[in-house]
Amino acid sequence: MTTTVFLAVLLAAALHATWNALVKSGADKHLTMACVVIGHVPLALIAMIAEPLPARESWPYLVGGIVLHFGYQVFLLMSYRMGDLTQVYPIARGSAPLLVAAVSVLFLGVVLSPMESAAVLIIGAGIVSLGLVRGQSGERNGKAAALALGTGCFIASYSLVDGLGARLGGTALGYYAWLGMANAIIFAVYIGLTKPAVLRRMKTEGRLTFWVGGSASFIAYSLVIWAFTQAPIALVTALRETSIIFALGIGVFFLKEKIDLAKVTSTFATLVGAVLLKMSRG
Repeated sequence: MTTTVFLAVLLAAALHATWNALVKSGADKHLTMACVVIGHVPLALIAMIAEPLPARESWPYLVGGIVLHFGYQVFLLMSYRMGDLTQVYPIARGSAPLLVAAVSVLFLGVVLSPMESAAVLIIGAGIVSLGLVRGQSGERNGKAAALALGTGCFIASYSLVDGLGARLGGTALGYYAWLGMANAIIFAVYIGLTKPAVLRRMKTEGRLTFWVGGSASFIAYSLVIWAFTQAPIALVTALRETSIIFALGIGVFFLKEKIDLAKVTSTFATLVGAVLLKMSRG
């Protein structure tokens, strides 16, 4: 993994934690999530015009990615309604690199060096350990943890599908532009059918989240998909989940969530894993 890819994924991690915090901090999670997802449209439209259409070979992956992203957003929405950002986010993001690494090695023929494997395991294990921490009420939140783990399964699935699809498509940004636009339309229909008032409120209450959260989300995953075409998917996925460091800071300093030794230890483990991953780059 080159320095350029490494830094691009770290930037994506910071942006990703930012829009997740916007969703979690909003009083109406449906409104904030809708603003972020539908907020992809302006940048997606620009990218669709500027970039070529992805190659036909990538279209099945594109369709699969659209379905998986929608499932991820629904599960993430349910998770944030049940648990803290500093619990839900780490479990969802931490389980994904472990699943992606396992599938990549077992089924896709990817070979990771001992140091790369150690880095992935340390990052994933350090983050998933936050599933053992207690929530704001002081009690363990098993339902939130279970939903967050389900979210992680969707993350792992769409990461693999999108990584392979972008490589076949020949244009990482063009691939995600079409995926982001289709996903925004599907999510808008879903919200229109389940929470019709949300779409009307986006123009007033959700304007900031639409532009800031939507743009941050689109740029973050565009960087990640580009990185998928430059480095092993398992390594990119693991490094992307260092976003927990940014999420922890946002949760503690801006959302006033409690911090404890378990959260600090898990964050330190994540940092160690990221350093190992950087040291192992080719």
